[in-house]
Amino acid sequence: MTLKAKQRCAWVSEDPLYLHYHDAEWGVPVYDDRLLFEFLILEGAQAGLSWLTILKKRENYRKCFDHFDAKKIVRYDAEDYEQLLENPGIIRNRLKIQSVMTNARLFLDVKKECSSFSDYIWQFVDGKPMVNHWDKHAQIPVNTVQSDAMSKDLKKRGFKFVGTTICYAFMQAVGMVNDHLMCCFRHGEV
Repeated sequence: MTLKAKQRCAWVSEDPLYLHYHDAEWGVPVYDDRLLFEFLILEGAQAGLSWLTILKKRENYRKCFDHFDAKKIVRYDAEDYEQLLENPGIIRNRLKIQSVMTNARLFLDVKKECSSFSDYIWQFVDGKPMVNHWDKHAQIPVNTVQSDAMSKDLKKRGFKFVGTTICYAFMQAVGMVNDHLMCCFRHGEV
């Protein structure tokens, strides 16, 4: 007797990291500030690369950036920056590494201003996930009015690597929008 394979979104490969990410994380609403910051940084690191590349380096990012503890990251100095540039476990792009430090400071500023980063970021979807009903991967947009607004506000605050496409991918990842295809077993679960 064979079990029927679960139907997943079209973008998921058979790579175990991808399968786990899709099945356990992607599209699940996140309200934890530290995890939201992690996803914001990782989505920015992905710019121009595949998400699988980032997933493979995710644990190294966690180690290198003190598990995305923004209070520690803001204290990084020039020596820390140079060590990060030499670390093959992360994307060694000067601007992307510098953006982590810049975004950590701004993340803490937003937390101070809005009581939590979660409260701030979720305002772009009125505090609740947007649920889409796509039949095909080609129907899923790369940006929306909400991701445009998020990107504009983050950029105005000085955040880096937060274009509207990155913001939309972030929104999908942290469950601000459910873009699982209707045929995907996760659509109804998240």
